[in-house]
Amino acid sequence: MSVSMTGSGEIATPVESSKSAMTWGPIFGGAAAAIGVTLILLLLGSGVGLTMVSPWSGQSSSLGTVGVTAAIWLVVVQWLSSGLGGYITGRLRTKWAAVHTDEVFFRDTAHGFISWALATIFVAGFLASSLTSLAGAGAQAVGSAATAAGTAVSSTASAADLPTAYFTDALLRPEQARAGATSDDTAATAEVSRILLNGAAAGQIPDDDKAYLATIVSARTGLSEADARTRVDTVLKRIDDAKVAAQKAADEARKAAATTALLGALSLLIGAFIAAAAAAFGGSQRDEEEDLIVTSGI
Repeated sequence: MSVSMTGSGEIATPVESSKSAMTWGPIFGGAAAAIGVTLILLLLGSGVGLTMVSPWSGQSSSLGTVGVTAAIWLVVVQWLSSGLGGYITGRLRTKWAAVHTDEVFFRDTAHGFISWALATIFVAGFLASSLTSLAGAGAQAVGSAATAAGTAVSSTASAADLPTAYFTDALLRPEQARAGATSDDTAATAEVSRILLNGAAAGQIPDDDKAYLATIVSARTGLSEADARTRVDTVLKRIDDAKVAAQKAADEARKAAATTALLGALSLLIGAFIAAAAAAFGGSQRDEEEDLIVTSGI
């Protein structure tokens, strides 16, 4: 504390308030209002979003349209809830007496920012909990599918034994593959599965494997060697097309996730600014009128 002395010998000390510049009541009130509005608008957006999708082909909006709409709605939710929460925080705060105007402005904006931060943390925790539940359900579904797939593949070879089984097939591949393919359907089907799985893992199927597949297909279907080779090439092209489509979908999902993250971060920054500005606006309205107490001059 700095102490100064006047010319008349009097000691002047600065006036300091014994009360904190932060009031938690308005902060919690504004945060609660922002949380309530956010949850209401999120439920409303979910209902509108469900009307845009349909299990029937041709009746749903495109994935891009749904994603853009959802992102825009999240931005609107963030801004509306931040503005309302900040404004309520500023209006509920008791007027500061004997405080400079700049300091009042700073305190109002700080209260609005803290109120926004509390509401954001709560909503983020709520959404994280919901997404975790959805992810758990999805993981369980994937696990069930993987178990079913493992059961189906176990009759041929396990995932760990696949390379060994494939090379074993290559070593023991008969010279007259046509006779073996017609005499043992189960063994031929299992060997074809292992060849396709190995090709999927390696990224391509060697020419000798393609020729062998054509021989088995010809023996099983009665097609000529040329027609069987054409069928093999057609199926392998369909497999490659499916792989490219899956990679394209994964890349689009990556881009959408990156865009959503950047847009979400920008929306949060703007939401924080809106909350602080709304709190300052609410504080200015709070201080527009002064209550005067008339006392006797006696």
